[in-house]
Amino acid sequence: MLLGCVSGELPSGRLDAVRADLVPAPRNLLLIVVDDLAAHALGAYGSPVARTPHIDALADEGARFTRAYTPYPVCGPARAAMLTGYHPHGSGAYGYESGRERIGPDGRTWPQAFREAGFRTARVSKVFHMGVPGDIVAGADGTDDPESWDQRVNTPGPEHLSPGVGVRVHGNPDGSVPIDGGGTTMSVIRADGDDDDQADGQAALAAIAMLGTMGDDPFFLAVGLVRPHVPFVAPSPWFQAFDADAMVLPTWPADDWADLPSRGINHVNVENGRMSAAQQREALVGYHASVAFMDAQVGRILDALETSGHAGDTLVILTSDHGYHLDEHGFWQKLGVHEESVRVPLVVRGPGVVVGERSGLVSLLDLFPTALDLFGVDAPGALQGESLRGVLRDPGVSVRDELLVTSHGGSTNLLRSEGWAWIDYGAGRGAELYAMDEDPEQFHNLADEPAFAAIQADLSSRAATLASDLRGSDLR
Repeated sequence: MLLGCVSGELPSGRLDAVRADLVPAPRNLLLIVVDDLAAHALGAYGSPVARTPHIDALADEGARFTRAYTPYPVCGPARAAMLTGYHPHGSGAYGYESGRERIGPDGRTWPQAFREAGFRTARVSKVFHMGVPGDIVAGADGTDDPESWDQRVNTPGPEHLSPGVGVRVHGNPDGSVPIDGGGTTMSVIRADGDDDDQADGQAALAAIAMLGTMGDDPFFLAVGLVRPHVPFVAPSPWFQAFDADAMVLPTWPADDWADLPSRGINHVNVENGRMSAAQQREALVGYHASVAFMDAQVGRILDALETSGHAGDTLVILTSDHGYHLDEHGFWQKLGVHEESVRVPLVVRGPGVVVGERSGLVSLLDLFPTALDLFGVDAPGALQGESLRGVLRDPGVSVRDELLVTSHGGSTNLLRSEGWAWIDYGAGRGAELYAMDEDPEQFHNLADEPAFAAIQADLSSRAATLASDLRGSDLR
């Protein structure tokens, strides 16, 4: 599972020694990281509601991964894992941090490794962790890593303070609780003004300006887009395509929670959120309008890449830090390890990438070693991921039989294999087992059924071994 140093030096930091068998080879890297984006909220992933033409077009032009997963369904540790190349079990980065102090003095982040190889590295908005809405309103760096970048731009926005028509849809059945700046508070705001009055519009402008200044040297540009993270705020025209009365709420069995351990019931749900059916539909409207607004900013950035003349030699990666519950099981948001919360969209387009669907299991941990492999940059240690270079060249190739997702500070583990999802909440807190081919919506917990005892024991053992291996790896 561990990836050692990738062969191929870059004399003077240039790309002359990119692996010869990669023809054509990418020269630049554009990474777009979206906050709280559920894969099933995109048209490219089957949503009948989505208005996401730009991401859908990107998916049509590249590799669309249907089973990509976060290492941790919370933004801070997920981003630290993706950008340092170490699973939270490997680094101990379970909180809101960059992971810098965890990788040791010889460790390098993904953008830092590229920077030291001669790339111009630039960051727009939230790439490493930033608090939303707090750090966005303040225009603060959050837990960003300054050693990773030649250039950094924060893009402040009004967030929950946006003028317009707003309503809180979480925790107030009568609508009496006002909108606030809580990071888990679901508020829907039809904002006055236009796209550029919001943080993501400013991020698009900053990315466009940067792309216009990229010269002959290779670049690594990372752009963070904070929508659809709460608050669900977008300029009011983006709401016009969505009718709350027409929103179809997910359905689930009446006893859906009966076979779940208490920790398996998501931390935000229709009961503790005291959400009426009308509020659930309004929350869906807010989420999808925010996604549509964000998608438009992706389109602006990709158009600018085309205009810059760099589109033909730039590898574009678009993903999210984790998934998001949209009322499935009555659950909302993230933190839990059920499918909607841990599966992420992942699209890769560029030179040498064969267009088409990829159905094999992949982790966000795999992106760092993949980029090193594609660009011929040396790996800073034995990273805990798999290069997807072969997968990008051949849709029939797979690199993983299973992967591990963790949550609750490392005490909860999900082993996701080809046909199974095994969840162990640890310390006698219970477990869940799902046959994913027959029960993709995870309605029937098989963990206590004797007929599945042997499967459960095998998956439990494999999860424990994998977690132990990750914890025992040398970060240097």
